[in-house]
Amino acid sequence: MKNIYVGLVHHPVYNKFGEVVTTSITNLDIHDIARSCRTFGVKKFFIITPLESQKKLLERVLKFWNSEIAIKYNPDRVDALSIVECAQNLTDAKKKINTQEERCLLISTTAANLNNQLTFEDFGDLENSVFLLFGTGNGLTKEIHNSADYVLKPIDGASEYNHLSVRSAVAIVLDRISSEK
Repeated sequence: MKNIYVGLVHHPVYNKFGEVVTTSITNLDIHDIARSCRTFGVKKFFIITPLESQKKLLERVLKFWNSEIAIKYNPDRVDALSIVECAQNLTDAKKKINTQEERCLLISTTAANLNNQLTFEDFGDLENSVFLLFGTGNGLTKEIHNSADYVLKPIDGASEYNHLSVRSAVAIVLDRISSEK
């Protein structure tokens, strides 16, 4: 099985007006995405932010979950959060992965239908390790999609509405790529 890495990008992402912004880290995203990643065997979950204040928030959360009280209180949560790592930017995260992988494909995600997107079925045919990128706010910038090896097809729901929380999107994508073997 190929190694899978997940990146939650807080910059650069779009806001609802199409402007490039930096979003805030949320406690729910840290915990829920880490739990999904751990459940589906993700090797490392990178939270990508350039803001020192946000890095300190993440460090504070992770420090608690490395404490003796946390280990006694909820060892499963401690285990899930053990795969979380902060990265300054996408380049920093890729460098960290490249110290462990010979070749790792960059795959971005979006709720938009674009040309030549990778299907969930085709994902199973990939032989290299992959770094899956998810955007906060209103999604990853076009520059990130353009730099990716592939852009994954969006999750199709049962209605026209298509604006999942990033936590839900990560869980669904990880489930689908794990079940399309």
